[in-house]
Amino acid sequence: MKKIFMMLSVAVALMFSVNSFAHEGHDHNAQETEQQIWAQLKGGAQGVTTSTGQAHEQLINVYDLRVFELRSDILAPALLAALFGMIIVFIIFIKLNGISKLHGGFSGKMVYRWSKFDVSIHWLGAIPCMLLILTGLVLLGGRYFFQPYIGDGAWGSLVNASKLIHDYMAIPFMLGWALMTVLWAKNQMPKMYDIKWMLVVGGYLNFGPFKGKHPDAGFANAGEKLWFWAFALFGLIISASGMLLLFPNLFEPSRTLSLIALVLHSVSAIIITAFSIVHIFMATVMSEGGMECMVSGYCDENWATQHHNLWFDEIKDNGTLKYKDQ
Repeated sequence: MKKIFMMLSVAVALMFSVNSFAHEGHDHNAQETEQQIWAQLKGGAQGVTTSTGQAHEQLINVYDLRVFELRSDILAPALLAALFGMIIVFIIFIKLNGISKLHGGFSGKMVYRWSKFDVSIHWLGAIPCMLLILTGLVLLGGRYFFQPYIGDGAWGSLVNASKLIHDYMAIPFMLGWALMTVLWAKNQMPKMYDIKWMLVVGGYLNFGPFKGKHPDAGFANAGEKLWFWAFALFGLIISASGMLLLFPNLFEPSRTLSLIALVLHSVSAIIITAFSIVHIFMATVMSEGGMECMVSGYCDENWATQHHNLWFDEIKDNGTLKYKDQ
């Protein structure tokens, strides 16, 4: 009986050994086969499917993986840095440098600068722009920066809300961008005196040889012009690529074109975000009295003479200077 038990034990052990060896051999062969198939797919191998789409013969689009890596490794961190990084830089700068105060204080006399329509189209573009930046950050990099720290339910709700806001805010943003670009371009043309403005950073530095320097500026200074043309150019790219992504059934872009549009959309958003933070800080914090322009359309006379002296002299000379009724 003991011999029979030993023989059975040896047989069972041999069976498991053979099975394990066969399984390992199968895994090794399967891995080699998978690598061969993957190499063929990357090389453009075609297959037969029941799909009727544009890429029905293409088993895999290798651009997808490259875009995913680009998104996780570069685009998402860059957008995060453009938003929060620029905020941190400005906070440090203001702590060290201070703001640009009006040398003569507020005069109390308010000069007409923007029409109510201009103020309206500014906010038509500005409010959707900020909402698109915040929701775009969630959609582009949320899975890397936010999802690990919140629950699945909260994450799902955040993504869904961000997607809806992002889609619905796209149209008013494009409308505001188009109106601003067309109507404001005439006051944003570069001039020779803009070079000097850039060399002394507009007089906003409160130390060394730059302190107290207030270079000439027309209706728009060189910094505002730089922001305007960046907004015009990259706003165009964002709008065109956004339309392709928002209405794929209307434009029927190829898979590759959609991925290119996604990359261009993200890169342009990063640039606009960085410029937007600079623009917001310059208007609300750095320039004393600057925010009033886009609230009421009027600016203090001392602000006009200090920051836009050529424009103020021009409207005085041509008789278009108009003060707000007290």
